[in-house]
Amino acid sequence: MNDKNTPSTPATQEPQSGSEPRPMVEIRGLSKRFGEVTAVDDIDLTIYRGELFAILGASGSGKTTLLRMLAGFEDPSAGQLLIDGVDMTSVPPYERPVNMMFQSYALFPHMSVEQNVAYGLKKEKVPAAEIRERVQRILNLVRMGHLAGRKPAALSGGERQRVALARALIKRPKLLLLDEPLAALDKKLREHTQFELMNLQDELGITFVVVTHDQEEAMTLASRIAVMNYGRLEQVGTPGEVYENPCNRFVADFVGSINQLEATVQSWQNGQATLHCEALGGEVIADSPEAVQAGEKRWVAVRPEKILISKEAPQEAGRMVVRGVVHDLGYFGNLSIYRVELPSGEKLKVSGQNRRRSATKAVEWDDEVFLSWEISSAILLAD
Repeated sequence: MNDKNTPSTPATQEPQSGSEPRPMVEIRGLSKRFGEVTAVDDIDLTIYRGELFAILGASGSGKTTLLRMLAGFEDPSAGQLLIDGVDMTSVPPYERPVNMMFQSYALFPHMSVEQNVAYGLKKEKVPAAEIRERVQRILNLVRMGHLAGRKPAALSGGERQRVALARALIKRPKLLLLDEPLAALDKKLREHTQFELMNLQDELGITFVVVTHDQEEAMTLASRIAVMNYGRLEQVGTPGEVYENPCNRFVADFVGSINQLEATVQSWQNGQATLHCEALGGEVIADSPEAVQAGEKRWVAVRPEKILISKEAPQEAGRMVVRGVVHDLGYFGNLSIYRVELPSGEKLKVSGQNRRRSATKAVEWDDEVFLSWEISSAILLAD
């Protein structure tokens, strides 16, 4: 996961690297309408060669429609699509240097692992000796060579996922599209497979575009993320940029968990805004790289893990401090989640790592507590 906490990369701006990156996908004003419904709305986006790029969004956001247009399964209503510098807007799927791995994996149940992987090469009449060599190499790469003779029904979910990936990669596409590739796996296997997928992509150097609704999956896998909402791109950036510097309330709320409180700007100076926040009982300071004007209505936002909770008042300078009472408490083993009610009635969500091995908790229900965070941890959001 890339953790640079800098302003987000615009869709048309090249990411920073040691060498000049080259675009693999260039999307220009792309739209798709189904009758009166606009599924993808005037999108501009550049994906670079060798990236593992994630398109993140909820159901109905347009992410799968965008992926299907990249594959050639849907024709755009407007706009242009280039792959490796060639206009592919009207090119049929079978003539594109693209392969797609479907969420269902779509393996042939009557064929062995080896036969499933070889199927595309046989259809293209590749010589038998070359097919054998390429199939063996790709199965070894995904660690499935020892199961080449098995049928899909005799494989686990993770094994079927690797077979589908091998079948998609064996034709050596310039671009591999993955539609919710890990959705069918259980939590532990999904977490393990994420790292396998990252290592495989890095080894092969093929550009991967992953569509997912799972923000943790996108944050783990991708070098950059595009957050979609109602057919439009809300923000494009590295995982660190999108998480730490969300461009609006939707992105802040969709990617991770966050507390958002309405406030009125009082003043702004040197990248910090002073605001009046009724929910926090008075004045609050938040980072604001962009100048804001007195009287503006904004939202002060702070992530739960940035907030410290304790029974005693913190002594460090330069921190925001509020008091409250623990209203709810959830214990998850590695961490605890608290909902703390402030005197205003507003509830703040706080997460704390359980660093000490203990069956008892330092903070319990109905405890009076202090919440504090560094001023730089609070950010301003527009609607």
